[in-house]
Amino acid sequence: MPNRAAWRALAAPFALLLAWQTLGLLGAPDSRLLPLPSAIAACAWRMLWSGELPEALGATLGCLGRGFALGALGGLIWGLLMGAVRGLRELFAPLVSVLLAVPLLALLPLLMLWTGAGEVARVAVVAASCFLLVALHATDALRAVPPAYVALAANYGAGRLALLRKVYLPAALPHVFTGVRLALETGYAMTVSSELIVPSAGLGSLILLGWQQSAAEKLWGGVLLAAAVGISLHVGSRHLGSLLIPWQANHRDFGQPNRPGTA
Repeated sequence: MPNRAAWRALAAPFALLLAWQTLGLLGAPDSRLLPLPSAIAACAWRMLWSGELPEALGATLGCLGRGFALGALGGLIWGLLMGAVRGLRELFAPLVSVLLAVPLLALLPLLMLWTGAGEVARVAVVAASCFLLVALHATDALRAVPPAYVALAANYGAGRLALLRKVYLPAALPHVFTGVRLALETGYAMTVSSELIVPSAGLGSLILLGWQQSAAEKLWGGVLLAAAVGISLHVGSRHLGSLLIPWQANHRDFGQPNRPGTA
């Protein structure tokens, strides 16, 4: 059964929906701008059976999957290389940090000029955002491995391969996975945002179509579905991390050391 924390997490959204429905029945908000949750649910049900919602969701997740796979894999390899090779780190790490501050979505029109207004441009933007996040986290993860761990293992006769397998990878994996998880969530936000600009069959274009048709139920249905998918990716990736890297619970994000009395 769900624990109390899960029920508490669900209480606020359900209370908000109940208040929304109640105010709507009383005629407080304009239904043309803020339709009833029941009307949104009915519209979503019709789009589900017509295939419109599954098609939009599949298109968005497909674009995200391709961009994330390319960007995360490339970022992981490049980040580990920068973390291991000082010359590469000194040369490219500042550039990666600066590019993270650039709104990559602003580059979408330029990519559309080069590749056309299609999926290639959207996948490229998603891949670039994932690449930068994973590369930076992988670089910092290797650099954050405590030298005492390495020295202790070396004193016990560990060679380079053993140091990599027994020290560097276990110590760095929690921070690397944090970068992968953030890249997945950022890539999803970038995917939906790009679909608002580049015509596609995804959730972003479904939301835009609802606005163009003045169909508030369709617009809100797309927004709520996009939010639900984003929350699912967040919760699912954190749960996957706890399964694959059980020792990551003892780590904290960079800049947030353990406080007295905390695990």
